[in-house]
Amino acid sequence: MKHSRVGRLMVNNVVTVIAQTPFKEIAKLLAVHRISGLPVVDSDNRVLGVISESDLMLRQAGEEPGQGPDTKARAMTAEELMSRPAITVRAGDSIAEAARTMARHRVERLPVVDEEDRLVGIVTRRDLLQLFLRPDADIRRAVVEELDDTLWISPDAVHVQVIDGVVTLTGQLERFSDVPVAVRLTQQVDGVVSVVDKLTYRFDDSGRRPETTAEGRSS
Repeated sequence: MKHSRVGRLMVNNVVTVIAQTPFKEIAKLLAVHRISGLPVVDSDNRVLGVISESDLMLRQAGEEPGQGPDTKARAMTAEELMSRPAITVRAGDSIAEAARTMARHRVERLPVVDEEDRLVGIVTRRDLLQLFLRPDADIRRAVVEELDDTLWISPDAVHVQVIDGVVTLTGQLERFSDVPVAVRLTQQVDGVVSVVDKLTYRFDDSGRRPETTAEGRSS
């Protein structure tokens, strides 16, 4: 598969803090490096949690709705401020997987960890959005190659049109089961916003029985 992985987009030089880092030092790091969040790591560089600007704002506001007395509103260190457990990804994860993780957990950045959960980088929502700036011609070329390499579908069999990242597939495939596979492969290509499926097929290999009319004849 020729799809981009998180390791391609991540930033390797990550600004971090430890659990004991005081609030003021965290605020200074965010301002100096012009970032909106950072990971909290232990002595082995394993990610303990993540601190965002919103965590600091709660501390400055002096209140956190729905929480008890010992909350981020009174936090003095990174350990008290951070959100945990940290939501992370691996460098080998696909960009699509990272994007789904961000959307599901409503976060703007993901620490990237290795097989031993040690920090190796960080990827942000802005990094992922860069893929959607890919030119339509490049997207079309990648879709055609993907369908040919994986399903042996020639460009003559399926017409691929791309407008503003929206891919329309038109043509006839050999089997019914090939249609959802072709659509899924297209959705996974870097830069694809959505897929319009206009594919037909010659042979229905789904195993479904034909519907019958009230007289018992096949419809």
